[in-house]
Amino acid sequence: MDGFLAEIKKIPPITRTLCFSSLGVTVPVLMNLVSAYKVLYVPRLVWGRLELWRLYTSFFLGGGGFNFIFEIAMLYRTSEQLETGPYAGRPADLAWQLFWAAGALVAASTPMSTYVFTRPFLLCLIYISSRLAPLGAQTSLMGLVTFPVTYLPFAMLGMDFLMGGPTAAAQSLAGAIVGHMWWWGVWGTVAGASGGVLAGLGRAPAFLRNLLGQGSVQQGAANAGAAGGVHVIPPRVVQATASTSGHNWGAGQRLGS
Repeated sequence: MDGFLAEIKKIPPITRTLCFSSLGVTVPVLMNLVSAYKVLYVPRLVWGRLELWRLYTSFFLGGGGFNFIFEIAMLYRTSEQLETGPYAGRPADLAWQLFWAAGALVAASTPMSTYVFTRPFLLCLIYISSRLAPLGAQTSLMGLVTFPVTYLPFAMLGMDFLMGGPTAAAQSLAGAIVGHMWWWGVWGTVAGASGGVLAGLGRAPAFLRNLLGQGSVQQGAANAGAAGGVHVIPPRVVQATASTSGHNWGAGQRLGS
């Protein structure tokens, strides 16, 4: 048991929180311990009856079967590589920017009456990951087709269209749009640049930096400039063709192994 807990503690804090949130919301629903309706985002209940927990749970309700395994594997890999790559040493900044991204997703999804934000949230993370990836990095889809990692969000959108139709694709598209605004606003158009127009807003407040043990804003900014990119692979990892400064991405492994 101690060994298991030790392994859990090795997972970066933001990644650990996101993955356990997904398990904590999805598993009780799949086991019929909690009604799915209780965790959906229903505006009249959130803002009318102040059932504010729905703002949280609606981001972590996954599908059943293979879809849930795929989603949580992608969530883990994408978040972990962000947290140990471009956001290395800056967990508070990542958490703060995720907070704003989640709020933007709720606003962007309002016209589509979205009740679950799991897939848009994942697409948002995948988009920012792909834009911060090493130059020339490749990925594979289902181990069948290899292509530049920057095209991964669009491949995911295509899969959502095929499996869920136009409505599902439109909801996921909101995540890609928010991810683009995140990349453009916080990082600028080039990874490692001085930052975008929202770079200041992306710096976590002092209380959050202290809570998560992050250094000063100046130190965080220095790490941001030195950080590399992210290589995101579903469901098989292929070794990146380009290396980054200060971070060893390794050869990767097949998801589920």
